Amino acid sequence: MQLFYISGVEGNLCVLSEEESWHCMKVMRLGVGDEIDLTDGVGNLYHGHLTTIHQKGCRAEISAVKTIPKNPWRLHIAIAPTKNIDRFEWFLEKATEIGIDEITPLFCEHSEREIVKLPRLEKVIVSAMKQSLKAWLPKLNEPAKYKEFIRRDFNGQKFIGYCETGDESALHTIYLKGSEVLVLIGPEGDFSKNEVDLSVMSGFSPVSLGSSRLRTETAGIVACHTIGLLNQMNR
Repeated sequence: MQLFYISGVEGNLCVLSEEESWHCMKVMRLGVGDEIDLTDGVGNLYHGHLTTIHQKGCRAEISAVKTIPKNPWRLHIAIAPTKNIDRFEWFLEKATEIGIDEITPLFCEHSEREIVKLPRLEKVIVSAMKQSLKAWLPKLNEPAKYKEFIRRDFNGQKFIGYCETGDESALHTIYLKGSEVLVLIGPEGDFSKNEVDLSVMSGFSPVSLGSSRLRTETAGIVACHTIGLLNQMNR
């Protein structure tokens, strides 16, 4: 099954973007009358057939739609972009495949990268959504500075992954199943002591993501998988 991404449907008709149309024509070599599967990234999976083939915008007529409900929990990870952008893109890809709702690139004191190209990152997320046959597209936010971000209102559990040993608990032991949750993941140099103190003052609880020292992108995936697995157990 090959899934195509569309911005929406009008009545029972939709138009593919130029990029998706090119993939439809040149890669999949589909033609008029061929069946096609699509998603709008907001919970709907469509099935239909192509009525027009054009490199600027293929058209399809929808014959069936399946609406996929959102998970009752919501996961938001705010994570420092890695110096090697390929590793950050890998995190976005895998987190989307596993299941994540919202991502915020986070600029910290020890950050090694302070510029990200959102259009490129958005394409990575869309591609991962299609590849994993998901109906919901994770929200990618504008980058935020750490001190400003942690002061934002958030109605849910708030955790900060921190490498230093101390009073932090394992994420899987203190997360409340079904809860909305925000997890902060720091850069390769970890959060500074000042940042951790500020986060605690803002209501974040330090958590451990395991006994190993993890790369930034690995820590993000561990947090994502842990929350997803806990919520899927005994459903």
